[in-house]
Amino acid sequence: MTSVDGLRDVFHQIAGWLVWPVLVGLLALAAATLVALGGFTREWLDRLRGRHRQLDHDRATIEAVVRSSDRPDLELRLEEVLQSAERRRWRSLGRLRLAVRVGPSLGLMGTLIPMADALQGLADGNLPKLASNMVTAFAATVIGLTISVIAYLVAAVREDWARADTEALAFVAERLSREGVTHEAA
Repeated sequence: MTSVDGLRDVFHQIAGWLVWPVLVGLLALAAATLVALGGFTREWLDRLRGRHRQLDHDRATIEAVVRSSDRPDLELRLEEVLQSAERRRWRSLGRLRLAVRVGPSLGLMGTLIPMADALQGLADGNLPKLASNMVTAFAATVIGLTISVIAYLVAAVREDWARADTEALAFVAERLSREGVTHEAA
């Protein structure tokens, strides 16, 4: 056995150890994507009905800040509320973007690792081993790509919502801030 053969064996062992974490990670990511899709569907239906729970909550927070703040620190407090609301919206998008990238990577790993065993089964003439590993390989690819597509579509729509909500909150803050100045001057 040459040193190259020894390296091949080491690589094969490492890949064999990675198969379970990769497949479990793929299943966990698929479950998380389904949960995100459920939350997205609920929010989409709410928005169709004219309900914007998080936006309404943030508006109420802005109104409370305008009512309770002194004039000198009002602008600063409003900016703090607006930035906090924006950060919250973009943070949830970060998790979706991660799924867009990690889904295909785990799917590819879940494809290539069983392919090595499938090729070994082919070389040994073990067709059931070949078929079993090929099924796992193709399923991992499909699941990884499905995760990525769903996460990408949900993230794209949520980005539009985040931008629209951020603009609406900035407008509300500006309007209430100006109304506060008008009431104080009167």
